[in-house]
Amino acid sequence: MEKLTSSANEYAQKLIDLVWVWVPKIITAILTLIIGLWVISIITRSIGKGMDKRKVEPSLKPFIKSLIGALLKIMLIISVFGMAGIEATSFVAVLGAAGLAIGLALQGTLQNFAGGVIILLLKPFKVGDWVDTGSYSGTINQIQIFNTILKTPDNKTIIIPNGGLAN
Repeated sequence: MEKLTSSANEYAQKLIDLVWVWVPKIITAILTLIIGLWVISIITRSIGKGMDKRKVEPSLKPFIKSLIGALLKIMLIISVFGMAGIEATSFVAVLGAAGLAIGLALQGTLQNFAGGVIILLLKPFKVGDWVDTGSYSGTINQIQIFNTILKTPDNKTIIIPNGGLAN
């Protein structure tokens, strides 16, 4: 009976030791995540206001804000996992492998995304310009990340993928 009690005491002591080691790490990680998300929202709002002051093209603003926000959130999550004791290098490797698999699965979409980035950065045309793509002609109503929306002279809305449009 005495052996059973000492064994239970050993397990209880190990559990208490684990709690003392892991609970502060997890609390710190959760606090870092909450504060980090708050700081990221402030940064993205500040970037938006800065772009408003510098008169950045309206179609470029949401793209830049979402891209910076996503990158900062990924960095924050990797940091939080590291603080919680999860090996960050293996997480980054899994993230890279998942990114490669997703990239291969979404080649057409990524081509449209890259075309949108090229259009937004190089600005071969902007909202309000008249374009003739060969198949369609119209005034550019909106430039989005994956596609561009045209209004034809007969008031039809045409959505053209940016991959072909950038080429």
